[in-house]
Amino acid sequence: QPIPWRFPRRWRSRPQHHELRTPLNTVVGFSKLLSEHGRRQLKDDEIVQYATLIHDSAGHLLAVINDILDISKIQSGKYTLDATEIAIDEVLHIAIASLELLAAEAGVAVQTDIAPDLPMIRGDSVKLRQVFTNIIGNGIKFTRSGGVVMVRAFRMPDGGTLVEIADTGIGMSEEDVKIALTPFGQVDSSRARWREGTGLGLPISKSLIELHSGQLSIVSEKDVGTTVSVLLPSRHSVTALN
Repeated sequence: QPIPWRFPRRWRSRPQHHELRTPLNTVVGFSKLLSEHGRRQLKDDEIVQYATLIHDSAGHLLAVINDILDISKIQSGKYTLDATEIAIDEVLHIAIASLELLAAEAGVAVQTDIAPDLPMIRGDSVKLRQVFTNIIGNGIKFTRSGGVVMVRAFRMPDGGTLVEIADTGIGMSEEDVKIALTPFGQVDSSRARWREGTGLGLPISKSLIELHSGQLSIVSEKDVGTTVSVLLPSRHSVTALN
């Protein structure tokens, strides 16, 4: 049955305005240049360049809006799960497959150690795929070329499942981890920035895991890497999703 869940009040905040204005300004500015093609006589490569910038900015803007809509639903208590019996290994493999191109372009190897005896869990496969795609994607984005993102999954003694995504990336301090798990919070680094956007990916992922009666935790060290652990309970111990 669909289960509503309200986002903790202490996490409610507003997005940074530039996260909406920056891509929107790009769309407006370069589309104006394209509209003046007759007067300015743009070159073909300029037209392609401007169209690409508009497309990329529109895609980024859509991602920001989707994040804001997700958190708005959570805050209003209207976020629901479509819970069924699912195989978590299939969810992980689909998430990894969707990131193959990103990993190849980044020069990062995605390795797996997924136990063959993982128990079935009760949950929403679409939402869990969103969670693991976000976490593995972050590992890839913030790992240098030649680095590794390892995805492990194994059965717990109580019948639950533990999934660990460990990368050899730039890592974070303890304070950075707190910021990364705070809606609209973003971590700045001398080497990379915790991704353009609203800063909602990890907070939404954590909330979705908690909605599955699970736990998400992060252990990280600068210049060493980050490990995100997701503990999902046995389907027999989950009563809220029945």
